[in-house]
Amino acid sequence: MSRTLPIKPLTQAAFAPFGQVIEADPARMKFINGGNTERFHALAEADISGEGARVIINIFRGQPRPFPYTLTMMERHPYGSQSFSPLNGRAYLVVVSEDDEGRPGEPQVFLAHGDQGVNYRRNVWHHPLMTIGEVSDFLVVDRDGPGNNLEEFFFDQPYSISEPSL
Repeated sequence: MSRTLPIKPLTQAAFAPFGQVIEADPARMKFINGGNTERFHALAEADISGEGARVIINIFRGQPRPFPYTLTMMERHPYGSQSFSPLNGRAYLVVVSEDDEGRPGEPQVFLAHGDQGVNYRRNVWHHPLMTIGEVSDFLVVDRDGPGNNLEEFFFDQPYSISEPSL
């Protein structure tokens, strides 16, 4: 039997324990290029560790998840942060969890709008990319280099996520 998780709106404050929300925050805007461009400065910070590691930029193409979705696992990256910024302007789900003695605690589900990205802090439990409705592309900044930068955890009892209301 699975436990249904509520879906909450993605906000800076609610997501702060897990990382940063990447969005055009007017408080972080300054004009550059002779006043022709608005720069929303330092919205997130890539964090990597390990000898020979480097920050890389990727495009991930996510297939839509079926709903209700059965959440059976979480993952984390001990050597680097990981950011996801949607390229198609479509909403998606963000699932994160606090660490509970080396394993994920109860997951939290956030609905991210198509103009919001997320940057998971290093070692934060999260679910892999969860697109809604259509194939969607994301600009992903993460770590490349030696060492195993992936830890997975599979729940004994799964959780359920209902189809989000867009």
